[in-house]
Amino acid sequence: MSKPLMAKATAVWLVDNTTISFKQIADFVGMHELEIQGIADGDVAAGVKGFDPIANNQLTQEDIDKAEKDPLHKLKLKYNAAAVGEEKRRGPRYTPLSKRQDRPNAILWLVKFHPELADAQIAKLVGTTKPTIQTIRERTHWNIANMQPIDPVALGLCKQTELDAAVQKAAAKKAKEGQAIDDDERRKLLSTEQSLESDAEPRMPTAIEGLETFSLGGADTAGEEEKEKEYDAESFFNLPDDDGDDDEDDDKA
Repeated sequence: MSKPLMAKATAVWLVDNTTISFKQIADFVGMHELEIQGIADGDVAAGVKGFDPIANNQLTQEDIDKAEKDPLHKLKLKYNAAAVGEEKRRGPRYTPLSKRQDRPNAILWLVKFHPELADAQIAKLVGTTKPTIQTIRERTHWNIANMQPIDPVALGLCKQTELDAAVQKAAAKKAKEGQAIDDDERRKLLSTEQSLESDAEPRMPTAIEGLETFSLGGADTAGEEEKEKEYDAESFFNLPDDDGDDDEDDDKA
């Protein structure tokens, strides 16, 4: 069911100007019944000006009269031909003012950890423009020195499912083009759930790289055995005979 424009302001107007039940108003504007009760008590939507749904072509007076007489009657949003297809409007995502300063950090994170994403995908995820993305890719952004890569999901700029869908689409495009990718790039193309479920691959520690061909058996063992035979313990204590020296000492005496 479609919801009215300015739902909370419409609910304020209905609470102030009609005797419709809280349940009927909640069902019409898409809010909880307790929120409508809070509006009536003055605890919710304080300072919000009511939005007349009749004057704005969203409800008819006849429909409101029926709802006031019958607590089970459901209000129906008036058909507005001008609003057809409004939900499918294309363009960059709207970003609240409080989060717009975090967009460059989110773009830097996407460019760094998901370079396979196209500029159009990044623009759709965080609600930015292609020139801004290009300046961050080329590191010519005016504030690049103070920027830090931050996950856009953690910033609330997009949902994890949306990011995973964009990554999967980029992965399918690369696979279709037949480009060869290494293990690190393959992990970037996986979604969060897939990367967490995948088994860790054994890797050679960087401290011993280059010693893959080193072996402790075979020829090295044979060489050690020959060394042991050539230099045994007795050979180190096999001192020369001192008979000749003793004879010379006797002659001198």
